[in-house]
Amino acid sequence: MDTYAIFKDYRLLFDVFGRAFAEHYYRTFESNPQALVGLYLDYSMLTFEGEKIQGAAAIVSKLTSHPFQQCAHAISTVDCQPSGFSGGVLVVVNGFLLLGGEQHPRMFSQTFQLVPTPQGSFCVLNDMFRLNGWITAGPPV
Repeated sequence: MDTYAIFKDYRLLFDVFGRAFAEHYYRTFESNPQALVGLYLDYSMLTFEGEKIQGAAAIVSKLTSHPFQQCAHAISTVDCQPSGFSGGVLVVVNGFLLLGGEQHPRMFSQTFQLVPTPQGSFCVLNDMFRLNGWITAGPPV
C-alpha cells in the first residue's frame, strides 16, 4: 500500500493545523515568548544555528535571549506533511525576521516536528532554526 494514500484525504487538515500552529507560535513569540515553554517537553530539542539545546526551559531561555527580545516575524511560506503513523506533523516555515535595532530583515527557516501528547494536544518534539542572510537594496554582485 502506498504510504501517501493513507494521508491523502487528510492532507488539508495537516496543512490547516500546521499553518494554525505557525501563526500561534510566532504571535506568542512576539507577545509573550515565555509562554512558548508550554509548547515544548523536557526532552524536546532545538538546533539553533547548529547549537543543540534540550529541554523546554533551556529552549525558551535561548529563544528569549538577546537579540530576540524585540523581533518581528513575517511568514512567507508554511509547508506541512503528516509525519509517521502516530499523527505527528512536520512544519517547515520560511520568512523574514526583523530584530530590534536592525534596519534590514533577515531571512530565516524553521522546521518543527509536532507530536501528539497523551492529553490530546500537540507539542514540539524537534525545532530547527537557521538564519539565511539579510535583505538588502539589491542582489549581491
